[in-house]
Amino acid sequence: MSDAAPDILWTPAPERAARSAMARFARAAGFSPADIERLHRWSVEQPADYHDLLWDTLGVIGERGPVAVAPGTTIRDTRFFPGASLNYAENLLSQPDDRLAIIAHRDDGTRRTVTRRELYDLVSRIAQALRADGIGPGDRIAAIVTNDIESIAVYLASAAIGAVWASCSPDFGPAGASDRLAQIEPKLLVAVPSYSYAGKSFDTAASIAAVATTASVTRIVLLGQSSGSYGKPSATLDDWLAPFAPQPIDFRRAGFHEPMTILFSSGTTGKPKCIVHSGGGLLLQHKKEQQLHCDLTADDTLFYYSTCGWMMWNWLVSGLASQATIVTFDGNPAYPGTDRMADLIDAERITVFGTSAKYIDSCNKAACAPARTHSLASLRMILSTGSPLLPQNFDYIYDAWKADVHLAPISGGTDICGCFLGGNPLLPVRRGEMQGPMLGMDMAVLDANGAAAVGQTGEFVCRNAHVSMPVGFWGDTDGSRYRAAYFERFPGIWAHGDFAEQRSSGGFVIHGRSDTTLNPGGVRIGTAEIYRQVETIPDVLEAVAVGQDWQGDQRVVLFVRLRDGVALGDDLERLIRARIRSGATPRHVPSRIIAVTEIPRTRSGKISEIAVRDTIHGRPIGNDTALANPECLAAYRNLPELSR
Repeated sequence: MSDAAPDILWTPAPERAARSAMARFARAAGFSPADIERLHRWSVEQPADYHDLLWDTLGVIGERGPVAVAPGTTIRDTRFFPGASLNYAENLLSQPDDRLAIIAHRDDGTRRTVTRRELYDLVSRIAQALRADGIGPGDRIAAIVTNDIESIAVYLASAAIGAVWASCSPDFGPAGASDRLAQIEPKLLVAVPSYSYAGKSFDTAASIAAVATTASVTRIVLLGQSSGSYGKPSATLDDWLAPFAPQPIDFRRAGFHEPMTILFSSGTTGKPKCIVHSGGGLLLQHKKEQQLHCDLTADDTLFYYSTCGWMMWNWLVSGLASQATIVTFDGNPAYPGTDRMADLIDAERITVFGTSAKYIDSCNKAACAPARTHSLASLRMILSTGSPLLPQNFDYIYDAWKADVHLAPISGGTDICGCFLGGNPLLPVRRGEMQGPMLGMDMAVLDANGAAAVGQTGEFVCRNAHVSMPVGFWGDTDGSRYRAAYFERFPGIWAHGDFAEQRSSGGFVIHGRSDTTLNPGGVRIGTAEIYRQVETIPDVLEAVAVGQDWQGDQRVVLFVRLRDGVALGDDLERLIRARIRSGATPRHVPSRIIAVTEIPRTRSGKISEIAVRDTIHGRPIGNDTALANPECLAAYRNLPELSR
């Protein structure tokens, strides 16, 4: 791709930039706000000074300890604030008063609110109920929940007492939910008996039952009424909390790296990895991203469309630590029409609006133009993530949404539950680019030899330790799986699995995945979860799933090798899709299913997804000598099914 300077689409007004938290932070560090490059370099090269100032600037509640950074022999061994004592929930629930904490919307039109005092009181009662059930530090709480007030309250109560939370969205089928949540041996299961999407109601009983069979589960708490029986003691939230009245919360303060939540990888090989994150790491990372890079304050109303199975849900909840009001939405953001989110912005006076690149693209294709139908007067920032935001969709936002808005695509992941790249209120927005790296993150693009490259596509890496690196993977006692996931491609450097390009402007462009993770609609999913469902169909002998770049997004393509005499007809296609939908999620369902006579394998017998992916895109195969049957790839080239 050419490295010609892109058009500047937006520049912050001087007075707006000067009063931003980022400008104040730069001055406190001894730099001019005009020299953001030097500020970033200092944040990477002087980590102790930077993190000391960051702690003070963000107003973290807790004991800092004498040392900000304890370097390790590798970046994996580095420890931040090793003498600190803090609690994530205590920071989010400070200053309980009558200001709105959460405004919760559902796509059926339901709107509910809770003040900071009401949220504190609800979390207090849940924390008491958890302790009464014998749940304490280190115990796991599993959740199949929607993005709503109650799920946030249980999450914060879990953090308050030192338990470890893990959630997935209710659209996961029984196998998908169990593959994730059963691994961590939860003591408590919190679940919604049903959920709605696009005006339709869906039952979650099968998923609840699948996780409830885990021997460690001693109780189920239902966020709603249910007539089902799941083989374990169950109660509605109201009944469970009935014995408890609000009282001051006894927040359990712990070390900076104490585990607080588990997020799940996409399940590319085997069951999804359980990525353990710390309360200290998420608190500091999210407050930095929100207060400095988004200029979030107590006067803001923050929205990010997310389910409880995506890291952006954790990120949204952290907005409470900045005293902002957060807005949740459960359901289809385009139901009953594409203007639903614009309606929400105006109704709730949202100032920072977050969504997926796929949503923006779909609005563009639907010719949705909120600038001509809505006020959007409150809106000052739009965040986008999940997949690369196409250059034409930058133009679309400024033409059809708002001319004076800070458009800031961000890039990070479940792996760090935070961002590597994002916005900066002191910098201009350039067409097609992310503005730059987050403070404290030493981001680069490396070529095949491991050398830094500017103006060309390569592997996207982080070269330094950062506060929200995972504590580890659940059950990975020797750290080998953690090391293999991020540090084997370039020893001692975090390789994130993205193809990226660093521009001479300092901005970045993410081009997509460099590994085999699928990314349709900006949601990362794993191929192993597809294979587990397809393997249950007798007529399918084996399969390979890949992502095809398509119309600015990615779609899932499934190649299947069938039993002799079996043809891929409509009935078999419907069966394959239905099995994947019910056993995994709707996101795993392939857009195209194609029958082949042979699937490429390495000489060690492994299916080569990368060889198939590169072939359907017309790219050369990196090392076809490693394949046992490279000649079979001819059948994957120039397929008419993949051109429409």
